Amino acid sequence: MITSYETLGGFSLTQFPKGFMSCSVNAGIKDDTLDFTIIFSETRASAAAMFTKNQFCGAPIVVGKDHVKDGYLQAIAVNSKNANVATGEQGLKDAQTMTEAVAAELGISASDVLPSSTGVIGVPLPVEKITAAVPGLKAQLSSHGLEQSAKAIMTTDTYPKFRSRKIGDVTISAMAKGSGMIEPNMATMLSYILTDAAIEPADLQNMLKKAVDVSFNSVSVDGDTSTSDTVAILANGLAGQVDLNEFEAVLTDLCIELAKEIARDGEGATKLVEVQVSGAANDAAAKKIGKSIINSPLVKTAIFGEDPNWGRIMSTIGNAEDAVDTSAVSVSFADVYVFKNGAPTEDKRAELEEYLKTNEVLIKISLGHGTGQATVWGCDLSYDYVKINGEYTT
Repeated sequence: MITSYETLGGFSLTQFPKGFMSCSVNAGIKDDTLDFTIIFSETRASAAAMFTKNQFCGAPIVVGKDHVKDGYLQAIAVNSKNANVATGEQGLKDAQTMTEAVAAELGISASDVLPSSTGVIGVPLPVEKITAAVPGLKAQLSSHGLEQSAKAIMTTDTYPKFRSRKIGDVTISAMAKGSGMIEPNMATMLSYILTDAAIEPADLQNMLKKAVDVSFNSVSVDGDTSTSDTVAILANGLAGQVDLNEFEAVLTDLCIELAKEIARDGEGATKLVEVQVSGAANDAAAKKIGKSIINSPLVKTAIFGEDPNWGRIMSTIGNAEDAVDTSAVSVSFADVYVFKNGAPTEDKRAELEEYLKTNEVLIKISLGHGTGQATVWGCDLSYDYVKINGEYTT
C-alpha cells in the first residue's frame, strides 16, 4: 500500500498535482463513513474518459459521457454507497442535479463536472442528502486530499488505492476503487487520474485507451462487468509540457499498479493471481486464455485451498474459443513446471503446495510458437466472497 511512504522526492503522496484540490465528506447516504468527494481543478482541464460497456449503465455514465465529449472537464463529483443504476428517468435527473449543485458551489459550468456513483444497484439515489452536503465545500478544498478522496469512493474495498509519480516538474496522481463486480470492459471499478502536464485531449484519449487495455481491462475478480466502470484523466497544464512517450509509460505503469491492487483487494481474496500467457496466435487470444483462467471458479477455489490441482488449468485452456495445439502447451507455477511441451512433468506436488501458501501466485502458460502474449490479474475465491455478496444489501 502506498500509505507506507510519506514523500516522493519531497512531494507528499497525498498531495495533488498543481492546481488540483479535493474535499471529502460524509453525506449520510448509508452510514457515517466518507461517501462523497469533489475533485476540482483551478483551471478547465483537458480530459479523456472510458466507461463501462454494460448496457444497463448507471445514470452518471450517461451524463458523464455527454459532459466529457468536448474533451474538457474541471471537476469530478463521486458518491459511494449508491450506484444510481436501474433508477429510470429519475436517476438521470438526480445525476444532473448532483452535477448542478457541485458546479454552483465551485462557480463553474455543470457540463464541466463528471459525475460518478458506486454502490448498491436499483435503489434511488438520495440526492437531497448530497445537495445538502455541498454548500460550503469549496472553502474546505485541500491540495493534500488524495488519500481522503480515495477513501470516499470505496465500497467493499478494505483500503484506499492511490499512487503519485513525478516526471521532472510534472506530477501524475491516480486513485481507484474496486473489490467486487470486477471485469472491466471499458470503451464498482472507478479510477481518476490527475496531472498538471499540458496535454491535448486527443493525446490523452489515445494514451488512456492503451494504458487501460493492459491494466484495468486485464483484471478480473469475479467476471461480472460493473454498470458503473469509469476511468477518467484530467490534465490542467499548470506544470507545462511533458515528453508524451515518457508520460504514457508512467501512466501505464500507474494503471497497472492500481489494477493489481484491485485484484489483490478482491472481495474475500487472500491471494493475488497473475497469469502470463505467451505463444498465442495474437495478443487478443492470449488475453482470452488468461481471463478464462482467472475467472474459472475451479481454478480460483483450488488456489484458495492451496491445492495444486493443475488439471483445472489444462481443462480451462482446452475450452478456449481459438484452436490450441495441445502438444505445444507448457504450464508452470512461477518456475515450477507441471506440464511441458504437451506432457506432464515429474510430480512436484510438495513443492507446489509450499508455493501456494504465498499470497501472490504466478501462473505461466505457453501455447506454442505464436507471437501473442498478455498478462492478466485476478484473485482466489474464498468463503468470504460468498458471505460479502450474500449480505451486500443487508
